[in-house]
Formats: sequence, structure tokens, C-alpha cells
Amino acid sequence: MKGEIQMPLPYDTESICPECFQVIPAVVKEEDGKVIMEKKCETHGFFKDTYWSSVDQFLRVEKYWYTGHFDNPRTEAEKGCPNDCGLCTSHKSHTCLGLIDVTNRCNLACPICFANAAASGYVYEPDIETIREILINLRENRPTPCPAVQFAGGEPTVREDLPEIIKIAREVGFPHIEIASNVVRIAKDIEYTKKLYEAGLGTIYMQFDGVTPEPYIPARGVNLLPIKKQALENCREVGLHSIVLVPTLVKGINDDQVGDIIRFAVENIDIVSGIIFQPVSITGRIDREKLEEMRITVPDFMLLCEEQTDGKIKVDDYFPCSTVAPLARAISLYTDRPAVEFSCSPHCGMATYVFVDDGKYHPITEFINIDGFIGTAKNIVKDFEKGGRLNKLKSKFRMIGAIRHFRKKRSKMFRDLLKGVVSEGSFSKLGDFHRNSILIGSMHFMDPYNFDLKRVERCVIHYGVPGGKIIPFCAMNSIHRPKIEKEFSIPLEEWKRRRKEEKIEITAIVE
Repeated sequence: MKGEIQMPLPYDTESICPECFQVIPAVVKEEDGKVIMEKKCETHGFFKDTYWSSVDQFLRVEKYWYTGHFDNPRTEAEKGCPNDCGLCTSHKSHTCLGLIDVTNRCNLACPICFANAAASGYVYEPDIETIREILINLRENRPTPCPAVQFAGGEPTVREDLPEIIKIAREVGFPHIEIASNVVRIAKDIEYTKKLYEAGLGTIYMQFDGVTPEPYIPARGVNLLPIKKQALENCREVGLHSIVLVPTLVKGINDDQVGDIIRFAVENIDIVSGIIFQPVSITGRIDREKLEEMRITVPDFMLLCEEQTDGKIKVDDYFPCSTVAPLARAISLYTDRPAVEFSCSPHCGMATYVFVDDGKYHPITEFINIDGFIGTAKNIVKDFEKGGRLNKLKSKFRMIGAIRHFRKKRSKMFRDLLKGVVSEGSFSKLGDFHRNSILIGSMHFMDPYNFDLKRVERCVIHYGVPGGKIIPFCAMNSIHRPKIEKEFSIPLEEWKRRRKEEKIEITAIVE
């Protein structure tokens, strides 16, 4: 396992033309304190986009590159990335989260959307046996079976058989099952919500654009805030206590609500386990000036967070998702279990944990020296990789010694967790950790304007699709979605003729 600067600026990569989607050369470089991407298509001309708004933050995270493990690709590398997606032999990371779109139908018609049957004119809705095959395919990844699956769409709750699909995921072996939902049905139908929970649903990724009505009108076309609050109450009542708020972050729409959303989560820590802010991806044609106006990047989010929390959560409290890769590898070697390694690009997203005590919150950096702790994990991996009983014993003492990187008495839960792993190989204390913490992160999914193949080949969030392929998230939504959905879909009018529309889809949201 290696962590070092891989791509000092400038670096050459490959991207795609936003108009014809052909692979073209690109350069990522510094300009006026920002990191930008420049590329030229021989047919459609020159394109320029802000990649990261802070060169300092871009370079700070470069040391968190790690080599992952992926042993059984499904396709050969013949046409070149991203056209061989499946996953191909060039891919460098296993699946950490598997996504399955169970429909492209929806009970909303949002201007900001990846998929919508009404707009596309066809219905993509794999049958239940096809979904079972996709689930099995994801679990067959080696050396690490996909540990978590998220059912998405469209809106997955328009399917009456979603509880049955969740049960199948549990039967196939997924320890963690999620849905990504606008929660309209969750709010309106508590019995359906109860069925989802009893079937094995663990987490809802809840579309959540703000704590006031204003962001919902331009983004969703209707004030959905009362729906969101009722959905939380219904989840409380049925016992589903893991909700991740997912705001799509748009300049001028809700970028002034980052701090308020965090405070809302803290007030609802009994049920909210995380917030994932997603800077808006740009789809369709757009002129350069408008692109620059709309573009919001991960460093922008981190700065907004620092400003709107009055410095309680600072820019440098955030770390790349890949930071934990050495720790995952160390625990895997110590427990002799497959590791879930976030070996994605450090520029895919940043995150931190905050711990809530009597209504007040503190970032994880107040409790732990992150780099020191991860440095110990790297040394543990080195000891194990050398082999021998003595080195294994040495690694155990290193793990015990990692306690020195804990900074406060309130870090008792970390000490207990570490002791449990060392003495018993037990993770029972993880419950205390999660009950008192909220994950706050930002995942910046790529679009055709900032598409970087060096990131794609390390993606850890993958779509499972009919036919046995597994496709990286950004490649799916930037390139492959229309082709796959058309191949496995039927025209909307034909679908309507075959069956009556389900009541939930035609029910008005606002009576």
C-alpha cells in the first residue's frame, strides 16, 4: 500500500468532449489559485472548466492516493476507458457501494435529475429476477464482495415490490441495504415505510435541499420541506434510525444553507446519521460563462461549511474518502477478513465526522491526530506484509500504541473501540461511535465538462446493470445511461398499455 503524491500539477489525462462524447486529451493545471481542466475536440473546439477551486487543497490531499484491489473484472480493455466499462481489466478499485436503478419512473419531475421516464419517453424497470442476478454479480466481486447496495432510480418507492427486492438483497448476502429517495411516499404511507424497514432496509439517502421552502421551488418545482419532516417522523415511528440527508448544492439556490443543514442534522441526531452534499453536475450544452457561474466544487463546499458554522468545522477538518484505506487494510490483515478499501481518487470527495454532545458538535480532528493514526495503520500493514509471527506481534503493539494519537478524554469511545479490536477482534463499540456522530461529506460526481479518466479508473461507487456489467458512477451518468436504459426498456406508451399506472405515481403531492 502506497500513499504519495501521484499527479503533481500540471498533469496530462484524458477526458471526453461534452458534445460528441469522444475521448480527447486534457490537461489539469493551476491558474489563478484554482485547478482547471482544459481540453480540445477537433470537431467541437476548446473547453475549460474549474476542476477544484483551491490549488492548496488540491495539493494537500495528493498524499492520499492508494492502490486498491480488484481481482475479477467482467470485460477486457479493448476500446479504452471509459468505453469498456464492465468493470474492465484497467479498473483499479473494487466496489464499495453498488447502485441498482430499479426504475426510471418518478413521482416528481425535478429540473435537477439523472433519470426520468416522462422526459425520456421509455420505462426502464428491471424485473425482480434480473435484479437478483445483478445483486449476485455485485456480491461475486473479489477479493472483497460488494458490502452495500443502494436501490435508486427514478424513485424506487414507486415500485410496490421494493420490500421484496430488499429481502432478496438480504438473502444474497448484503449486510447493508439503502434506498435513495425523495421520501414522498415515505411521508405519505407509513405502512409502506414499515414494510421497507421490516424487509431489511438499513438507510435512506434522503433528497434534502434545505431547511426553508425556498430551495425546493426552483430545484424540485414544489415546497417539499413538510414532506421531508413528515418522512423523518414516520421513520422514527417505525424504528428506521439511519437517514442520510443529500442536498444537491447549487450556487444561488441553497449554497447559503450549508450551516443550517448541519444544525438541522445535529438537532435530529437520533435519526440523521450523515449529510452528503453533492455539488450539481452539469448536463446538456452550456456556454463557458454560464458554466463558471454554476460550477461549485468540493473546496467551495468546505469553505462554505467553515464560514457558516462560525469556524466550528474548518476546511482542514475534511479529509479525502481514501484516507481510511490504510486503516481498512490493517484491520483486514489483523482480523483476516476482506477489507472494504476506499481506494478512489482523493479528489472524488472529502468528509469528516462530527460528534454531538448535549447539542454541541465537534469535528473528529479535536479527538484524533488523523495523519498520525493513519501513519500507524500504514506501519501495521508493512509489518504484516513482511510476514512472520514476530512482525504480527509487533503490529499488535503498534495498534495499542495508536492510542497516543487520541487527543481528549472524550475520545474514550475510540480507545474502547481500539481495545476491542486488539483484544477480541470485536467491533461491538462501533454502535456507540455511530450513535454519537454524524458523517458530513461532499461527493463531486463528474460530468462531461470535468470528466477525468484517471478518476474514473479508481471509482468505488458502481452501478450494477442487466447483462452482467458493473459500471463506475460517473461513467454511467455521463456516458452509458441512455444506451443501457434503451436496451433494457420499453416505450412509455407501451408500458401504460400493459398495466395501469400505480396509484402513488399519479397522486398529487400537494392536495
